[in-house]
Amino acid sequence: MNRTERELRYPSWHKDAVIYQLHVKSFFDANGDGFGDFEGLTQKLDYLASLGVDTIWLLPFYPSPKRDDGYDVLDYESISPEFGTLADFKVFVDAAHARRMRVIIELVINHTSDQHPWFQRARHAPAGSPERDFYVWSDTDDKFAETRIIFVDSERSNWSWDPVAGAYFWHRFYSHQPDLNYHNPEVIEALLSIMRFWLDFGVDGFRLDAVPYLVERENTNNENLPETHELLKRIRRTLDASYPGVILLAEANQWPDEARDYFGKGDECHMAFHFPLMPRIFMAVATGDRQPIVTMVEQTHDIPENCQWAIFLRNHDELTLEMVTEAERNFMWNTYASDERARLNLGIRRRLSPLMDQDRRRVELLQALLLSLPGSPVLYYGDEIGMGDNVELGDRNGVRTPMQWSDGRNGGFSNGDPDALALPPIDDARYGFRAVNVEVQENDPHSLLNWIRRTLAIRSEHEAFARGHIRFVDADNAAVIAYVREYRGDHVLCVANLSKVPQAADLDLRGYADQRPRELFGGAAFPVIGKRPYTLTFQPYGYFWLQMERHSR
Repeated sequence: MNRTERELRYPSWHKDAVIYQLHVKSFFDANGDGFGDFEGLTQKLDYLASLGVDTIWLLPFYPSPKRDDGYDVLDYESISPEFGTLADFKVFVDAAHARRMRVIIELVINHTSDQHPWFQRARHAPAGSPERDFYVWSDTDDKFAETRIIFVDSERSNWSWDPVAGAYFWHRFYSHQPDLNYHNPEVIEALLSIMRFWLDFGVDGFRLDAVPYLVERENTNNENLPETHELLKRIRRTLDASYPGVILLAEANQWPDEARDYFGKGDECHMAFHFPLMPRIFMAVATGDRQPIVTMVEQTHDIPENCQWAIFLRNHDELTLEMVTEAERNFMWNTYASDERARLNLGIRRRLSPLMDQDRRRVELLQALLLSLPGSPVLYYGDEIGMGDNVELGDRNGVRTPMQWSDGRNGGFSNGDPDALALPPIDDARYGFRAVNVEVQENDPHSLLNWIRRTLAIRSEHEAFARGHIRFVDADNAAVIAYVREYRGDHVLCVANLSKVPQAADLDLRGYADQRPRELFGGAAFPVIGKRPYTLTFQPYGYFWLQMERHSR
């Protein structure tokens, strides 16, 4: 490991991370074949560095039948040919590290493709053999009856009959994605071998897909079992012993207590996605009421010191609504997905800007919340320019369209034949690449892209955002949310109007009497805080980040 890699892997780097999530196929095509590739991604690293992100999270790039956009893996130790070669991947990782950027890759550890050699070997092997036992089988389809079906739009059972094996195989997701059997020690060793393979290429962490469902046991709902947590502890111990500084990021779409359990006592995953918080941010803005955010943050702020939430607004799947009540889900659907084509499973397959009806005020407000609430923020590619989506495309492809670099051919994504592109670029009047692209926004100081850059730069100057405690401030107006992020003497007051109309609020800031708030975006000094309630007024969806400074009389 060279000096740069050692610097990148200091033990708590994940607490300071700003993560940018992208799909290689949709980012930049360097060879003109219509698919984004690692060579193209390497060419765009300077753009990402200038944006202010320091960690890149890659969606699956493995060989795959592509029935689930790469989450149906054929070979865990190779690169799908359209994305390049292992040598191209190594060049990319080294180039990212040279820019002090880290790389997290997707590891789909719950299931494989039914075309994977492991499954093909298993279905032809005798029942009870080590080869057959790589997966979960049953003679009937009524086992594990307490287990919910995740993809309710497309699956009617978690079991599928395999005529070759003469048995049913278990799958928590699609029927072409059989679940691996982690009761089998050989499966665990195969997983650890895959991790070592990529770690030796220099990757800095793994996003562990669908971790709540890794282990099964009869008479349970087969989620969050103790055996799953023991498996994660074993993986963590193994990696810590040989690859210190490498992190595990859990995808656990669960209620607060269960999601928090994936940190263990600081001995399981270093990070976990904050699924409980994400929909509540949208609820708070939809209702103009801070309570959904306050309640969820207060339920989830107490995590091990060496761990960190990964907080996000949108990702490559959908605005998931699994972990809300039925009434809340119906409210969110009616508010943000009145067009039923935008609904998928128990979520909404829309990008951030369309969710906000391209309202710059609301987009900024949501990003300001994302970048100031506790956790490491995750930005989805294209959201920094306000990209749209295409609900006409099947499944979740509508939010995975090509990055819009310019108003030129194919939006600057590829110089190839438009009919050969992996997905068509958005080309409508409102969100199309002629109206929304990087090149235009680079040259506009007031663009969303440059606002994101400035905001990330401000955030990077204050460790309170990444590492600080949060303390909510009493306000007499429910439409106004106020909290102080505190770290080593740095105190930043974040306050926002969640409502579509102007608001005023009196804040209880007596603990900061005789200090002067200074606004971080423009540097303006606000009135000195006294012993009485401190009044602030807001435009619709307005917000402030205010650093507390000692006032010299």
